Amino acid sequence: MQSNYYVTLSAQVALEQRLTTVANNLANMNTVGYRAGTISFETFLSKKGDTPVAYASTGTPHIMRNSGSMVRTGNPLDIAVQGDAWLAVQTPSGTVYTRDGRMRMQSDGSLQTLDGYPVLDAGNSAMLLDANGGPPTISQDGMITQSGRQVGAIGLFTLDSTAKLTRHDNSGVMSDKPGTPVLDFNTSGIAQGFVENANINPVLEMAKMMMISRDFDSVSSAIASTEASHKDAIKTLGSNS
Repeated sequence: MQSNYYVTLSAQVALEQRLTTVANNLANMNTVGYRAGTISFETFLSKKGDTPVAYASTGTPHIMRNSGSMVRTGNPLDIAVQGDAWLAVQTPSGTVYTRDGRMRMQSDGSLQTLDGYPVLDAGNSAMLLDANGGPPTISQDGMITQSGRQVGAIGLFTLDSTAKLTRHDNSGVMSDKPGTPVLDFNTSGIAQGFVENANINPVLEMAKMMMISRDFDSVSSAIASTEASHKDAIKTLGSNS
């Protein structure tokens, strides 16, 4: 088979990856704390034959770390993370990092996410509040007080810029490198009574989707043109034999 078929096929696979990513972003534009995905591509050269041929890679997925906008809820168990930091929760799969700060306090005082996962402190231990201590007050550094008494501190963690992030439930991510507890709260912190929107620009994502659709049509047209040329060549060679 001619190499141009493989080249166009690799382009279609790459475009499908991009389209899936954009569609997933749009589907989660209202998911609290969600981080948009993107795909990075590169070309690679075949090592067979006298003439090198460039193919598109299938793409490498990335999770964008820029912040979304904050919305006030007034709920004392809602928190938004400010700066480049994450909350940590304990799941059956291991430690998951999230920007979704919607929490609830159980009857025993345990602090959990809406999915029922324990929220961790800076030492990676589950949080336990005073079940009869009233609504908590949460400061910028994560310190929690109830009735004027300190009962714990929510952990904030930074993730290495080179860490590979994979998605977990909702807006959570898992990291191949453990998070580092935040000690400097000048650039990172917690805002009580707020939640963070997804960091997705729906207009930009729609523009990407239209561009991908046009590119896919162009690749499909190139394939059809190549097939037509081959058919014409076969007919011409056949008639001259």
